[in-house]
Amino acid sequence: MTNLTNTPGGKPPRTSFRLDKNNGKVFGVCAGIGDYFGIDTMLVRIGFVAAALFGFGAPVLIYLAIALIAD
Repeated sequence: MTNLTNTPGGKPPRTSFRLDKNNGKVFGVCAGIGDYFGIDTMLVRIGFVAAALFGFGAPVLIYLAIALIAD
């Protein structure tokens, strides 16, 4: 039977959320979210930037909260 995952590199998504500090730029939040859901990290980063620009700063607070609470 073949491996039916849609994740980059064929890795299955994680079962628990963790910051990915090795592949992250600032705190590893976007890399951790991308790894957890099995999507490209760049798409998560673009989403956070767009949300920060159009969300009047609330996503920045959410990003910092995730960085401080996780791991």
